[in-house]
Amino acid sequence: MTEPWAATGRPDHGALGEDRVTLIDGSTFCISERDGRVRVGQAQGLFVRDSRYLSRWELRLDGVLPEPLITHRGEPFGATFIGRMPPPAGHADSWLLVLVHRYVGNGMREDVELRNLASEPVTCVVTLDLDADFADLFEVKAGRGGARGTVAVANGDSAIDLRHEHTPLGQAVRVESLAAAEATGRTLRWVATIPARDTWSVTVSTQPFEHDVPLPLRHPHGHPVEHTEPARSLREWRQRGPRVSTADVDLAAVLRQSVEDLGALRMFDPKHPRRAVVAAGMPWFMALFGRDSLLTSWMLLPIDQRLAIGTAQTLAAHQGVVTDPVTEEQPGRILHEMRFGQAAALALGGGTAYYGTVDATALFVMLVGELRRWGLDDEQFEELLPHIDRAMAWLTQHGDIDGDGFVEYHRASENGLVNQGWKDSWDGVTFASGELAASPIALAEVQAYSYGAYRARAYLAGEQGDEEARRHWSDRAAALKGTFNETFWLPERGWFALGLDADKRPIDALASNMGHCLWTGIVDDDKAPEVARWLLSPELFSGWGIRTLATSMGAYNPMSYHNGSVWPHDNAICAAGLMRYGFVPEAQRVAVAILAAAREFGHRLPELFCGFSRDDFTEPVPYPTSCAPQAWSAAAPLLMLRTLLRLDPQLPQGHVAVDPAVPARYLPLEISGLRIGASELTIRVTEDETVVHGLGHRVERH
Repeated sequence: MTEPWAATGRPDHGALGEDRVTLIDGSTFCISERDGRVRVGQAQGLFVRDSRYLSRWELRLDGVLPEPLITHRGEPFGATFIGRMPPPAGHADSWLLVLVHRYVGNGMREDVELRNLASEPVTCVVTLDLDADFADLFEVKAGRGGARGTVAVANGDSAIDLRHEHTPLGQAVRVESLAAAEATGRTLRWVATIPARDTWSVTVSTQPFEHDVPLPLRHPHGHPVEHTEPARSLREWRQRGPRVSTADVDLAAVLRQSVEDLGALRMFDPKHPRRAVVAAGMPWFMALFGRDSLLTSWMLLPIDQRLAIGTAQTLAAHQGVVTDPVTEEQPGRILHEMRFGQAAALALGGGTAYYGTVDATALFVMLVGELRRWGLDDEQFEELLPHIDRAMAWLTQHGDIDGDGFVEYHRASENGLVNQGWKDSWDGVTFASGELAASPIALAEVQAYSYGAYRARAYLAGEQGDEEARRHWSDRAAALKGTFNETFWLPERGWFALGLDADKRPIDALASNMGHCLWTGIVDDDKAPEVARWLLSPELFSGWGIRTLATSMGAYNPMSYHNGSVWPHDNAICAAGLMRYGFVPEAQRVAVAILAAAREFGHRLPELFCGFSRDDFTEPVPYPTSCAPQAWSAAAPLLMLRTLLRLDPQLPQGHVAVDPAVPARYLPLEISGLRIGASELTIRVTEDETVVHGLGHRVERH
């Protein structure tokens, strides 16, 4: 059985096509046909907290499915399916219009409306056939069903109750008609008599139960949808989004789409309803992922620091406490992902968190350090500080398996991930020959993140006036930088090794990971030009972006998940690293390529796309099972924007640097609604000047 975190990089039954409609609110999502129907045996249904609570949902009029006309997509959580009663035999037209308004959130509400367009009354029998199998999300995604044969059915007054009889999760679902209905087995039945030119309507609510406790519906009957919490939250998010005016309409459209998608990917902790985090991707990864959520919220800092704060607070609350080989939990370690379905519960001995990631702990420290530079207040910082120190202890103890100063990974359980960096598919780490690397593995970018964490901790100590701690972590960072450049650099090749294997052999593949090393500053200045040259070489740069693996490597495959594809978030980090070292044209070239690719994908960047050369194909080739929207891909344009603006705040020191290096194609460019601490900035860039408003005075850069 495939475990929730066992990435394979292969297509599966979870692929979503153009004929599917997905609605989403936090950890709730519904996948249906374009007419709203949920078909048995498909990767469809209503999912809440990683379990499928509806596996069939078919509305019929006099035993016939309505003919679909169009689907109106409104908010991420709602849609209206418009259809008609099929015309009688021998007639071209139908007089009965069918509208189904669907809203999801901790369950589902459906408002069904029949409109009689005829001059005579109409009577019809309306039935709703439904079912639930309580399948784990990953069973559905892999094309397997759930608990068929173990679901008890009970009929009540206009309601159907379905209960999973063999689960420790206490799962059940109630489907209830708010108007009188006949409930028989798994079918609700109404007799609708509709006067001429009039309507008939009914509301049906689907309410899941967990541990025999009903989940509160986020769109309850009787509440106008525009007044529900999901609608209010989304409006507030959009109002806070940046406003962009640019000569390039595609750039503006990409940034708008990014903000819209990130708003849809937010999740809220029921125990802390104002604490938002960002999920990894829609629809199968609507969960908190350590690495993904940390990097995404970092990229989002120019428009919203609240997601980064919420992510840090939530990850701190679930930080490792004990040593457990089943979950790979260790004291101080930041989790890889949280899951609530049955597969996760079984794999984790009843738990919900899996900790098998080697980089989230360092990224957690880096994010808190960056948040402080962006104005994180004293109270929130003090609450996070003990978790920072526990994370530092993990980096220097549990993370360094053999005590050589480098952070390595080696899975503690056969159910865990073989590879635990961001390229976490089974074949994601190879030598130049194509040979798979054996663990424990010390990845190049993980040492870069550790360096960034040491520097962040030194910065925080300096802020506190703790000179001894500042010196300790600064020295530790300098020592790591020295040994990294000595050990990982391959002078005969001119690039950094992807990592070190179990025998401390340099994993000599030419890969994009070294761009992350530029991002944190661990690369020696004399080696940076070679890194920049390779990143923009034909072997790595496709014309649409930097490939994960060079074309000259043994494992290269432009249609693979991690061995030659192009990942937008990877490119955004590489561009930031290039800009950090002063490689301005190179950073601009990467940013322009990714933003051009976004245009070809309808302004929504997918999780990844194939690594074919732009000379071979005039459009980027999609990867078949790529998530879209996906969090760090949606956030990548925002990091690109920050990189091109060269925006770098240090609020505790009263300093904000803005020194744009924006390509001429985007000028003039004006962005308002950027947030730094309590300030809201407007930045206007032309070929002649830069003007900044919102820092208490007008700033001009020429």
